[in-house]
Amino acid sequence: MISPSLADQGWRMPAEWETHAATWMSWPSRENTSFPDGDHHDQVLPVFLEMIRALTSSERLYLNCTDPDDRAYIEANLNLDEAFRENLVITDISAVYPWCRDHGAIFIVNDELGEVAATSWKYNAWGGKYPEAFPDNNISTAMAKLLGVQEFDAGLVLEGGSIDCNGCGTVLTTESCLLNPNRNPQLDRAGIERHLYDYLGFEKVLWLHDGIVGDDTDGHIDDITRFINPETVVTVIEEDGSDPNHLPLERNWQRLRRMTTEDGSPLNIIALPMPAPVIIDGQRLPASYANFYIANSVVLLPVFDDPKDTEAIAILSECFPDRRIVPINSRELVWGLGSFHCLTQQVPAVRRQR
Repeated sequence: MISPSLADQGWRMPAEWETHAATWMSWPSRENTSFPDGDHHDQVLPVFLEMIRALTSSERLYLNCTDPDDRAYIEANLNLDEAFRENLVITDISAVYPWCRDHGAIFIVNDELGEVAATSWKYNAWGGKYPEAFPDNNISTAMAKLLGVQEFDAGLVLEGGSIDCNGCGTVLTTESCLLNPNRNPQLDRAGIERHLYDYLGFEKVLWLHDGIVGDDTDGHIDDITRFINPETVVTVIEEDGSDPNHLPLERNWQRLRRMTTEDGSPLNIIALPMPAPVIIDGQRLPASYANFYIANSVVLLPVFDDPKDTEAIAILSECFPDRRIVPINSRELVWGLGSFHCLTQQVPAVRRQR
């Protein structure tokens, strides 16, 4: 533990909709097993290119990619608008898996000092499920060094996709993930909440129960419920009572109805539909419209060739009237068990208080 806590020193994790200095991603190398070599791997690469085009129109994008063949592919196929080319920075940071939300640093700001810093968390590949990805535990430190910012080691197993905050001191998470003994068995709920306050400035933790079917992360919040402003969340619901997602999502909805933010304000709750089940090779995948990513001027929204796509686009358009919604087909991408939010990590800009 750090004393005094980073929160007591004025540090906080900003909300995702606050201004970014940059976004960070990791390119899916052919050797990684998220997208096995062959059809699935090749079919997701155009999706990554679409993401890069959209994000570089909005802000600087750091892309972890060390393989010469991958770099050549990007150069040959990106066709980036010349006006945005300087926004793409390809780094020499190596990544086994592309899920930068979970292996990357979580950035915090000190508004009084006008500084940004990185918090590094232990990455154990979602409870030890994928030992080949353990080397990605070093990526957060490499990110901090590249930016030249201070790094704070939190000493807790935590993935960025397991939390979603309002920037004012309230964070959403799930019991199924953060209280799972495959993460931090030495800590109880109070101990985890203390770490979340000390290193990220969260005064209030809103605990939902479980995630969606097919999610190998033990229930990341970014597939189910997201803040869109300090008092409003969007949360996915499954209207089909026979679907295994129906009851867990209904229970989460009922919890949200009783929850308040750090200042006692009740949550405004907006329902997002769920797409029909996406099944590839006999496996149900964690397809969810909640896994969107909020950049400075765009919102990347996963869509699935589903009739509910139009409804999800309309809802997010109302939620973010000042941003362009960029729907990108994610049926192949979600075979890797994640989507746009899982693949990105924001670097906040700082605003010095007067």
